[in-house]
Amino acid sequence: MLKIASRPLTVHDYREFPEGPPYCQLIEGDVIMSPSPDLFHQDILLNLARIIGNYLEKNPVGKVAIAPSDVHLTDLNVYQPDLYFVSNARKSILSAQGAEGAPDLVVEILSSKTARFDKGIKREIYSRTGVKVLWIIDPTLREIQVYHLTESADVPAATLGEEKEIESALLPGLRISLKEIFRQ
Repeated sequence: MLKIASRPLTVHDYREFPEGPPYCQLIEGDVIMSPSPDLFHQDILLNLARIIGNYLEKNPVGKVAIAPSDVHLTDLNVYQPDLYFVSNARKSILSAQGAEGAPDLVVEILSSKTARFDKGIKREIYSRTGVKVLWIIDPTLREIQVYHLTESADVPAATLGEEKEIESALLPGLRISLKEIFRQ
């Protein structure tokens, strides 16, 4: 990840950037550029987006989006999580530019270049700005850490291995096998 700003930038500055690539995020006023993720990361993202997308076609309880789609959390923080979900009750935060506020569910898939941000400052900001649930997917360990951010941003509510299933009250009735998520 390359840091390219000499002063803290704001959402206004960020919106003046040309559309990517290269893709970047605004993290505490710093522009952080990200290289393209590896193919396994993309397999995981596509598997999860397909599963949730198919579920939402039959159960239209909200909207799912995948990167690159901006999530404007504060004046100094604009992230592009790998996947996010916004419930119908909160769909007013959605705009043509992405989400203008905290999604209900955020999914971050770790890579060597982004893990320290995803597990550190981004997790803290997600918690402070109202994200309800955060899934941090570790492709190397083939596990998912589930954070209920309204309860604790520091300790995962669960760590699920590849033999388990994941579910969320935000997506009622959907149970996803981690084997299906990690399928290549």
